[in-house]
Amino acid sequence: ELLRWLLSKNSRLIRCIRCPLAYHTSDSCVAAGSVILTHHIMICSNHGSAKKNGLLTSPVNVGWCFLCARGGKLLCCDSCPASFHPECLEMEMPEGSWSCSDCRAGKKPHYKQIVWVKLGNYRWWPAEICNPRLVPSNIQSLRHDIGDFPVFFFGSHDYYWINQGRVFPYVENDKNFVTGQININKTFKKALEEAARRFQELKAQRESREALKQDRNSRKPPPYKFIKSNKPVGKVQVHVADLSEIQRCNCKPADEHPCSLESQCLNRMLQYECHPQVCPAGDSCENQCFSKRLYAETEVIKTEGCGWGLRTNQALKKGDFVAEYVGEVIDSEECQQRIKRAHENHVTNFYMLTLTKDRVIDAGPKGNSSRFINHSCSPNCETQKWTVNGDVRIGIFALCDIEAGTELTFNYNLHCVGNRRTSCHCGSDNCSGFLGVQPSFGTCEKARNAKMKQKKRKLRPEGKHTHEYFCFCCGKGGELVMCDRKDCPKAYHLLCLNLTKPPYGRWECPWHDCSVCSNPASSLCDFCPRSFCRDHEAGALTTSSLDDRLCCSSHNPLSPLGAKSSSTQQRRSAQSPVRVKEEPESGQPATE
Repeated sequence: ELLRWLLSKNSRLIRCIRCPLAYHTSDSCVAAGSVILTHHIMICSNHGSAKKNGLLTSPVNVGWCFLCARGGKLLCCDSCPASFHPECLEMEMPEGSWSCSDCRAGKKPHYKQIVWVKLGNYRWWPAEICNPRLVPSNIQSLRHDIGDFPVFFFGSHDYYWINQGRVFPYVENDKNFVTGQININKTFKKALEEAARRFQELKAQRESREALKQDRNSRKPPPYKFIKSNKPVGKVQVHVADLSEIQRCNCKPADEHPCSLESQCLNRMLQYECHPQVCPAGDSCENQCFSKRLYAETEVIKTEGCGWGLRTNQALKKGDFVAEYVGEVIDSEECQQRIKRAHENHVTNFYMLTLTKDRVIDAGPKGNSSRFINHSCSPNCETQKWTVNGDVRIGIFALCDIEAGTELTFNYNLHCVGNRRTSCHCGSDNCSGFLGVQPSFGTCEKARNAKMKQKKRKLRPEGKHTHEYFCFCCGKGGELVMCDRKDCPKAYHLLCLNLTKPPYGRWECPWHDCSVCSNPASSLCDFCPRSFCRDHEAGALTTSSLDDRLCCSSHNPLSPLGAKSSSTQQRRSAQSPVRVKEEPESGQPATE
């Protein structure tokens, strides 16, 4: 929990002097029952003795299951009133003490929270947890321990000190608690009405704060730690060359612009940066942009439809150095772990660039302003790998002349790691529609490749593994998972595969496995992912009227793409889970 609060460096924290726990100082964060010593020091509610008459007190557990609301043999939490049927939790009755998932996760009651309270022989009663500073002085002077907090009872308007073992949260549907009941105590009925009104008031206040927070966050980019140079993580090492190993160029100090873009500097041609102690031009050398951090003047801006971006405030010429792409340098194993964690947490933004075959730059948690450069199918910048002092580094260079006030972009294709097939919103005339899909050449690429077009030499065509832009199950576009099998163009929505997260590692789609026994398929339906092995293909497929393509029984052979057959196919997909075959990942992480 301490790590969670430290993520917001601009917020004031109050820390426990007995353990590493820390909270924001607001009532909505501090655990009820914590004893505030100073503005930044407290004793958290975990250190309460919870004793009464010298004996440890146990929580008062409810007599019904929190999941199904029925009684019976219940599994009771040792820290709060929660009770569950073991079968509702899909577990056996444990031996010894047991805590519910909320208590194990460290969730605590907090101030201004509506709760149900059990006091003596009274029924469970709605109340509000109050900050001790805001209750009457005679209530403050009552005897209480660390972990105890005052509650205000609705209806009777009384106060009492209570602990976590006798309260559980009030939810919105609890306002209908007495619906259909007769002979309800008037005070209790009044308490329910007051609790419902107060719950709605606090909910409206919370939503208003969230709206203001989102509005403030929309005015500035998400937080990250600014660094000036690459930071190795774990076992990754940064290579440093000996002076005797560094290339020496043929430039001279008397040249007008030695080692510049217009010169014939051998190091620049080979994308090596000159070393100040080796270069013949000495201090006049103009090929030390990485070491001297001679970046273009830029600023982070909010774009339309593409989140945050980077804009140049100065005019740039073709070939000019814009900035170095810096971040944490991680190995392939750490890269795969971070991508896996990101997919599990539904994170869609990645800042990874492949540095070498076994090293990756991740500018997500740490980096500089270059991490905000967006993708474009018609970019005005490109990434280049340069050797600086014996190690490989990545720089952003202008592809063409760029006017001041223009947003900087580069093509993520074959550079970035971690992106699945995601829709592209760059708005270029040659937009491919998806990240990682090769577009037709834009204006800057055309100028860059003009010399290549003049050469009449025939190039040997290379096989390209292209995929369809629409889901093979439902026929709609969006974010798709692509089959890794060679020459298979199919792509699918996660929901159409009955998956909640993308498959990890190499994955082959269900089209290649028999829909009956999951053995390798030999006959495929051309209109849905159903397929059959040699043992089950007899009579399973029929020749359709559409180019004599094979179709299964889910389709009308006279009109396999008709609305009726499509609806039948979707119903079958919803009723029968699609079998997914996963294979362990091998080799280096894919770059995209």
